[in-house]
Amino acid sequence: MNDLKLIETYKGFVQKYSLEQLNDIPEQGVWSIGQMYNHLICVAHEYLDSAEACATGKGEQEKGKTEFGEYLFNIGCFPPIKIQLPPELNATPDNPTSKEDLMRELDHLMTRMEGVEKKLKDVNPDNKEAHGGFGWLNAQEWYELVGMHFRHHLRQKYEMDQRLGL
Repeated sequence: MNDLKLIETYKGFVQKYSLEQLNDIPEQGVWSIGQMYNHLICVAHEYLDSAEACATGKGEQEKGKTEFGEYLFNIGCFPPIKIQLPPELNATPDNPTSKEDLMRELDHLMTRMEGVEKKLKDVNPDNKEAHGGFGWLNAQEWYELVGMHFRHHLRQKYEMDQRLGL
């Protein structure tokens, strides 16, 4: 499944929830489904910012990925584990104010992804930006990370659905 189709799938999921279900926080320290969506959207824009920074590159970067970054891109996905970020990188996202706003944000993300994707073939693959955990990534890799991140959170989404009895 390509990344845009995956986000279309996430949009389809939104239609199945009420706003109350999207915003339901099951227990302290656990995100609601809506918060997870806002996290995905926010992080995707950060990844696309980095892809675009590679396109306007300040020059080539010889450094590569970390060992975990190499592993991640070799398998093409995040491992099926819960990843706990340090507190300074793990701000709690807001709940959506409406399903319509959430759909607009997903549409905006898809439009931006389409624009970035069209530029990727023209970006020097040696122009890179640093990721705190994965090392130095080029524009294509930053773009691929968006889809990997959305796929990674599917398991969390299904667990949340089970808690809601869906």
